[in-house]
Amino acid sequence: MEIVLWGVVVALLLQLGFAMWNVRQLPPLAVVARPQEGEEQTGTSDSPPPRLSILIPARNEARNIADCLRAVLAAGPADGSWEAIVLDDRSEDETYRLAVAAAGGDPRVRILSGEPPPVGWMGKAYACDQLARAATGDWWLFLDADAVLEPGAVELALQAARRQGRGLITGFPRQVTGSWLERLVVPMMGFTIACHLPIRAVQSSRDPRFVAAHGAWILISRVTYEAIGGHAANPADLVDDMALAREAKRGGEPVVLADVRRAVRMRMYHDASEVWHGYRKNIYAGTGRNPYLLGAILMLYVLLYVLPAAALPLAIWQPAWLAPAAIGYGLGVCIKRTADRMQSQPSWLAWCLPASMVCLIAIGIASWRSAGRGGGYVWKGRIYH
Repeated sequence: MEIVLWGVVVALLLQLGFAMWNVRQLPPLAVVARPQEGEEQTGTSDSPPPRLSILIPARNEARNIADCLRAVLAAGPADGSWEAIVLDDRSEDETYRLAVAAAGGDPRVRILSGEPPPVGWMGKAYACDQLARAATGDWWLFLDADAVLEPGAVELALQAARRQGRGLITGFPRQVTGSWLERLVVPMMGFTIACHLPIRAVQSSRDPRFVAAHGAWILISRVTYEAIGGHAANPADLVDDMALAREAKRGGEPVVLADVRRAVRMRMYHDASEVWHGYRKNIYAGTGRNPYLLGAILMLYVLLYVLPAAALPLAIWQPAWLAPAAIGYGLGVCIKRTADRMQSQPSWLAWCLPASMVCLIAIGIASWRSAGRGGGYVWKGRIYH
């Protein structure tokens, strides 16, 4: 066991070095939008400004839709350079009424009633498809209904779109958490990116395996969306945001993963039950429904991030374990803090890494078991398989 623990220490040292380098590769959205030296001379900044369509699919979002839409109106300029379209995806609550009230008759906002998804379509993917058919802009910002735009976000998106020309720009919003399971699990999205995805390769490589996306901020040009087939290219994919980004990569379109925390924030879930069901729906699908890949990832997480903490109290009886267990736990904390800093999470949260991993592993196993039993996942009143 002592040799195993020292091996974990070596692996964590390498992981920490990679994570510290990797998070520095994430460009702020403002940098993506900023013209580079010489662009004014080439005419890039003199090109006509694009028109932006903010597209918001909303199903059973009575708790969030008013705040989301009011923030969109506050974040956008008063001119006609943008529009917002909310599609009520056959909600079973007051989403439609509250969206209409929040829009307040503003001519820049349209509220649509969604159609039932055809056979072979996932609900959210079809909602996004309907929004795309209704959009009039040159660029579209797909925005989740639980996301809140920050002041100036619309102009920043327009600037980024104007400079990019075509392609897709995505990023992970600043996550607001409340309950303990939210704090332990939600920031693990950023941990996974920091530790396992070469961020620079998202933009520089055409390999669709090097991609990350978040449905709360997907900025895509109409030209790119239509060229890759949009959501219709993968209508049955449960993780529609990743499917869209992968399709853009396959189509040779520019894909950028940016730091969008200053443009958008969100609270994805509001209690432990929502965290459990939301992640249970996505984890197994996120591995391509590959049980061997999921099993390998979960075992690696146990070895690297749970074992050192578990070995610490056992060092009372095995003193030789103390040093590698303590160093391994400390390195894990440093890695988690590196990822958390990238997400504006509190510093104390890094010390809870073993607990976060145990929760994530439990949800991952539940995700696999739900798929294997054929029962599927229940989310917002729909059953997904």
